[in-house]
Amino acid sequence: MNPLHTSILLLVLCLFGQQVFNLLIAHLNHEVCERVTHALIVGREGERLLNAVIDNQEKGFLENSTQGQTNPINYRHKRPSFHNSFNHLYNLVQDNPDQIKQLDKIRYIYNQWQRELKQKTLSGSVSNSALAKSTLFDSLHNEIGKLIQHEEMLLRVRKDRVQHLNNINTAINIFSTLIILLGAILNLQLLHWRVKLPLSKLTQVCKLWQAGQMEVQLSHSSKDEIGQLAGVLNAIADKTRHRQQSIEVRNQQLEDMISALSHDLRIPLLATRNTLDCMLKGAFGSVNDTWKEVFQEYHEANDDLLKLVELLLDISRYEARNASLMCDRLNWEKILIKVISQIKATSTRELAFICKTSQLLPSVYGDELEIQRVLQNLLDNAVRVSKPNGEILIEITPDGEEQVRISVRDYGPGIAPQAQDKLFHRFIQGRGHRGRSGLGLYLCRQIIEAHGGNIGVESSLGKGSTFWFTLPSAINTLDCNDEQNITRCSNNDT
Repeated sequence: MNPLHTSILLLVLCLFGQQVFNLLIAHLNHEVCERVTHALIVGREGERLLNAVIDNQEKGFLENSTQGQTNPINYRHKRPSFHNSFNHLYNLVQDNPDQIKQLDKIRYIYNQWQRELKQKTLSGSVSNSALAKSTLFDSLHNEIGKLIQHEEMLLRVRKDRVQHLNNINTAINIFSTLIILLGAILNLQLLHWRVKLPLSKLTQVCKLWQAGQMEVQLSHSSKDEIGQLAGVLNAIADKTRHRQQSIEVRNQQLEDMISALSHDLRIPLLATRNTLDCMLKGAFGSVNDTWKEVFQEYHEANDDLLKLVELLLDISRYEARNASLMCDRLNWEKILIKVISQIKATSTRELAFICKTSQLLPSVYGDELEIQRVLQNLLDNAVRVSKPNGEILIEITPDGEEQVRISVRDYGPGIAPQAQDKLFHRFIQGRGHRGRSGLGLYLCRQIIEAHGGNIGVESSLGKGSTFWFTLPSAINTLDCNDEQNITRCSNNDT
């Protein structure tokens, strides 16, 4: 059992013990209170018994003052008060043998005194002063007084016991409260050490895992549930890391193979294109119209293959971080004119291109041909999905103080939300890309990220799409390793 469970168990046992002790103290207090009440009742009955004896003494004085003549009616009327008190008192103390013996003695003395009082009163031979000095009366008075004093003593003892029990109860409650508070503080500390700290470390490690650092391991090695969870997560992380490594190795091998094949295919494709150009121009003799159409189709297919091979080679260079970028100050007006002219020259659709360029744009440096390539790809996609005689909006606006945002807006069918995140991955074909490789937007992302910018899309079904990318104005964000290019940037800026 771990310390946290032990401390919680001890705290529960302490609470349970406190409640049991409180019940025990309450039971003892109830018993002592009953005994105190019993002592009070016995004392009160003893006083009544004493008053009854005094009443009988006063009756004797009255009978002696009436010239020795008795009054049987008053005597019978006064006498039963003693016996009632005595019987009640006898019933109260019947569980105490010592008090029973004392009451028997009081009854015996009382009977002797009554007989003596009756004889002296009937004979009239004793004066009032002699009657008052009766030895039996004094003995009776003393015995009853002893009984009362004994009960008073018991009452004080029981009251002291009640006070003692209350003091013990108070002390135990204070002690148990302190123990419970200390136990609660200890449990909070244990929870902090054994739950909060491991969970915070687990959260930090999971964030590192989320960032791709799967080699980080959880160091929590306790035998509780969190330790078991840490072990499972470490095993998952190890398995994921090995899987990622194998995937990276396989991808690298695939990329190397594609790069090698692309490089090897480019030379024969160029040779084939040159041969087809010569054949179409009649270098090998005249060619009739039928064969010209066949050669022209071969030539177009060869161009498509060359473009695909060159695209794969470009992607390989960007992925390998071997792409060398020029570092010129970008002239947006010049770029837009070139891109729109090429789009109009190759497209058969009549479309209106609306360009909006802000006047106050921060200076942005980059490879003009590569940026032109990105913008041309985005415009080509917009043209493919636009309706005839439609509009395409191109906006170039500042994005903060050190960044430029370029967006291409079309009014086509739009893109589903679940497909937007995958558009910039390899071999993902978007809208209107049937038969294509699905590498254009992926290459655009590689080019923009190499310039230190971002690329994305905002789209709603039925309302069109807006493809955008941003470029920073800082020179150090570019992959310009060539000192001549950096010097060229400075000269252009001046």
